[in-house]
Amino acid sequence: MGRLVSVNVGLPKNVQWRDKTIYTGIWKTPVDGPVMVRRLNIDGDGQGDLAGHGGEQRAVMVYQVESYDFWRTYLGREDLEPGHFGENFTISGLADDEVCIGDRYRIGEAEFEVTQPRVTCFRVGMRTDEPRMPNLLVSQRRPGFYFRVISEGVVRAGDDIVRTRRGRHELSVADVDALLYLPNRDDEQLRKAVDVPALSPGWQQSFRDLLAESASAAAPPSAVEPPWVGFRPLRVTGRHRESPQVLSIRLESADHTALPPPLPGQYLPLRLVGAAEPAPLRSYSLSGDPGAGVYRISVKREERGLVSRWLHSHARPGSVIEAAAPRGDFYLTEGGDPVVLLSAGIGATPVLAMLYALSAARSGRDVWWVHSTRNPQTLVFAEEVAALVDSLPHGRQRVFYTETQGRLDRESIAALGVPTNAIAYLCGPTQFMADARDWLTAAGFDPAHIHSELFGALPSINPGVVETGVRRTPHPPGGPAGTGPAITFARSGLTVNWSADYASILDLAEACDVPTRFSCRSGVCHVCVTGVVAGTTTYAQPPLEAPGEGEVLICSAVPGSELVLDL
Repeated sequence: MGRLVSVNVGLPKNVQWRDKTIYTGIWKTPVDGPVMVRRLNIDGDGQGDLAGHGGEQRAVMVYQVESYDFWRTYLGREDLEPGHFGENFTISGLADDEVCIGDRYRIGEAEFEVTQPRVTCFRVGMRTDEPRMPNLLVSQRRPGFYFRVISEGVVRAGDDIVRTRRGRHELSVADVDALLYLPNRDDEQLRKAVDVPALSPGWQQSFRDLLAESASAAAPPSAVEPPWVGFRPLRVTGRHRESPQVLSIRLESADHTALPPPLPGQYLPLRLVGAAEPAPLRSYSLSGDPGAGVYRISVKREERGLVSRWLHSHARPGSVIEAAAPRGDFYLTEGGDPVVLLSAGIGATPVLAMLYALSAARSGRDVWWVHSTRNPQTLVFAEEVAALVDSLPHGRQRVFYTETQGRLDRESIAALGVPTNAIAYLCGPTQFMADARDWLTAAGFDPAHIHSELFGALPSINPGVVETGVRRTPHPPGGPAGTGPAITFARSGLTVNWSADYASILDLAEACDVPTRFSCRSGVCHVCVTGVVAGTTTYAQPPLEAPGEGEVLICSAVPGSELVLDL
């Protein structure tokens, strides 16, 4: 039996942290006397970021006095008091390695069910003034857990905690937490976890995804040669003008050996030495046959585009361009479902590579090529597309000219008769892709089957950060320039020198207003995972689970050399 030691509540508020304003409800203080617990909240309590906290599955956060004792010793701190870890209930007993997901408990008049471990969020590091805390909570197996409210009622400090039911499979909070965040997972434990009805839907989906990844890893690897590290010289061996604005450039290895086949839809990062100082980086989708052993990029000349104008003028047979290995998560996947390749303008390039792959495989899938362009003069790859579509037994194509037919819209997409079980690949201007996603979703497509390519910076994920409404273009950080290795944020087109004033690459990126993604900021959640185009990194705080090859968790990493990041 346990005991409710303290009931803690607090409403969300703006908190200044570093150079940001964070809207958070993690500041909780004890309250005396009886308190009403309702389905979504305790009276007087609230959460700032409802995407990650609160709601029916996370109505009440629970933490143990025994863990407080542990942290006081571990951290050498005497200032940790109930509510300091953002919990609503400070309890004695009910250790994380004893409490199981699905356990039910009676406290006072109310009954509760354990739904999941604590979310590893940087705000617990804010509250405790210990940035490592999200990492430590997992590594030391002391995360705490959430209650769902089964029966509303009044509780008060001093109430006994009585277990009324044991959860299915008896998976402890600490074990379930480790199953998500630590390596060397056991598939049988994952299968048990998804079979626990009380486990919150978000965690269930995460475990289903891990099971799917495990099954995929057990399958025979596809015949894709490993990419190279850093940049290598590629020689221009041909150029072809597709239209007055679009130039295709053929690239081969300097020694004429076959280049590793990219996945159809991936892009090629280029470093253009001589175009400017420092050498600018740009990425272009590979538009040719992925199995040809050579690469082709197709570049639209932009009047204000430094690199596109340079390539149109200087990329001639015999010239050399530095390239990193093909990369990107936008690529054609195998399967038998119908395929829709939907593009606008120069966005045809990655989906053209997919069309090549489907043709080379003599695919029997239903394939729709749908392209939008201004007029016949701006149409590119017309003959190639026609030949490739004709080579497919179930290939169809449709071109929309916006000058005479108007822009693509929901009605014109619906009129194509594409089955809603199709896998859709979208590429084009940002607004076009957003609209197309809406059209397809409204038509009944599964949103998980709609994939799009986004060049430039990825949308930020900064939970709790209050937006100022002003988006600054990435820029060098304020203060004295760094003297460390150069770091290039490739998507943002910015190169700056590292300074030891920053605790991590993430901190430097934020100082430069480079769009970032984070949640734990301590090497746990992998939200900040970023591709390494070239260079090396080291970890100031080792992550609990290493990212994939060629990736880095920038929230806890620092550069080990000059570095180019896909950020």
